[in-house]
Amino acid sequence: MEHAIYLVTLVGTALVVAAAFSSLIAFRFGAPLLLLFLCIGLASGVDGLGIEFDNARVAYFAGSLALAVILFDSGFGTPLNALRQAAGPALSLATFGVILTTGLFGAAAYYLLDLSWLESFLLGAAVASTDAAAVFFLLRAGEINLRERVRATLEVESGTNDPIAIFLTITLVEIIAAHANPETHVLVTDLILGFLLNMGLGAVVGVLGGLGIVRLVDRLNLDHGLLPIFVLTLSLMVFAAAGAIGGSGFLAVYLAGLIAGNSDIRAVTILKRFQDGMSWLAQIIMFLILGLFATPSQFPAIMVPAVLLGLFLMFVARPVAVWLCLIPFRLPRPEIAFVSWVGLRGAVSILLAITPLLGGLENGRTIFNVAFIIVLVSLVVQGWSVGPLARRLGLIVPARLGPLDKVKLELPGSAHHELLAYRVAPGSPVARGERIPRWARPSLVLRDGRSMRFQDMGRLAAGDQVYIFVPDRYPRLLDKLFASRAVVDPEDADFFGAFAVDPARSAAELEAAYTPGLSEAEQKLTVGALVTARLGGHAEYADRVLIGPIELIVRDVDDKGKITGLGLSFEPTAPVARVPVFLSAGEIGDRVSAFIRNWRKPTETQTAEATANEKALEPTAEKITTEG
Repeated sequence: MEHAIYLVTLVGTALVVAAAFSSLIAFRFGAPLLLLFLCIGLASGVDGLGIEFDNARVAYFAGSLALAVILFDSGFGTPLNALRQAAGPALSLATFGVILTTGLFGAAAYYLLDLSWLESFLLGAAVASTDAAAVFFLLRAGEINLRERVRATLEVESGTNDPIAIFLTITLVEIIAAHANPETHVLVTDLILGFLLNMGLGAVVGVLGGLGIVRLVDRLNLDHGLLPIFVLTLSLMVFAAAGAIGGSGFLAVYLAGLIAGNSDIRAVTILKRFQDGMSWLAQIIMFLILGLFATPSQFPAIMVPAVLLGLFLMFVARPVAVWLCLIPFRLPRPEIAFVSWVGLRGAVSILLAITPLLGGLENGRTIFNVAFIIVLVSLVVQGWSVGPLARRLGLIVPARLGPLDKVKLELPGSAHHELLAYRVAPGSPVARGERIPRWARPSLVLRDGRSMRFQDMGRLAAGDQVYIFVPDRYPRLLDKLFASRAVVDPEDADFFGAFAVDPARSAAELEAAYTPGLSEAEQKLTVGALVTARLGGHAEYADRVLIGPIELIVRDVDDKGKITGLGLSFEPTAPVARVPVFLSAGEIGDRVSAFIRNWRKPTETQTAEATANEKALEPTAEKITTEG
């Protein structure tokens, strides 16, 4: 028994270490990290190293707990401004998008696999949700600086679509396991009522749980070493409580993290670091277990239809669902195309595909194997192409700041002040003599191993380490002062225009100088207010507005979303987005219209030529007739 404990511990820790080391490969080559985790699990399983693991209940239990940890961390790290910015499109995708994807994919699965209609929709529900971990790792690994609106939409959608997919999957499993064959209107009614009850209870428990976590952390003076474990345990308690009363535990734990992360909770820095590590560990364990549970020797029998379904999901079901859900929001075509493509499937899809096995369904193993292959296809095809597609669509914007070396320290006994430690970077504004704002209070400077008071240092030099007391929610101005200049390519310099424009100047001056055709009401605005109004009331870094012969580019915004820097160009300098035709219904419409126009042109030309020839022959015919 003792020997078995050592052996299991050795094998388990070796797998986790191998998965952790694989991240170095992924960061270096931009490979989908979760694909590597899955491959390590597959290579260690029954068809690889021979580790036998076929306990569906243990796999589902461990995966559910890991997913709860990941969702709490996802909510904890989602700022409210991102939620406000992308709430409409993201929630539409997380609800109607999941339902539409399930329906479209289920119809294709019915004709490609030997499954009933309900089993086909069950498979569709299992693979309908996206995997946030896969998407954002690829963005970090490829150093892709996406536009804020696109990033926020993907982040919020990925965090909120799992509960809907889980509800649909579990409900369909219960119906099939009960050998029920309900009428369509009865099934739809039961699904809607069950969905509202499940999501409603989950939302209530999540909000109350998040408020309770914040209150307990502030009231109890726990040791900093115990505090992160306490918060993690409370989050799992929220997850379990919601599920125990029939609500969505996954929605509850996400909302609890969202509320806790956006409150003035104590020791937020310590909590974020701990949860980041726990989220990584949860992802590794979940993917390793799911990889071990799979049996690759069973894949060849259903490989062809599974790959076809994976391609159908990527090229048809997901783009159509995204296009229909985003029609009311009038997003630019490149952004819709990117959101359509970045719908990577991951651990949640495999985890949900275990539920048919738990329900004892006859085709449960087939559903699991097909879902597993679809996830592999998604990670391989979409995972390698996220960066190139973002560049092709012109969604990458130049970095706002250069290298920045900053450490945030929690002050004991104070919930409203922080101590920041900055290392002065060469070429940064403070190294060039810029003054630190009055609301920030430098207290100590370290130079060449010696500590001095800030007042005695004189001008700061590159390499100095400065400790500054600041209020919490400090403005980003400090980061700008201590960061070096961002490395800007010539293309990036052109991206922001050749001339700077003061956003506080009157728009009437633009009309007088360039006559872009502004209305009288617009001329009464400032240039910044004009750009904000043209953008629909919300300006974002790198947004662009074409006004007559000039183009105005947002160079920077403050914490409240007010424009603080504008560029001006006389020619559009944004990269032209080449949207793949299969990712945009608008692009398909344009191609069809162009084809019809081009098809009609030869016919019209031939008709015109025939008419011209007839007119040219008329005098000749008349002459022949007269002479005859």
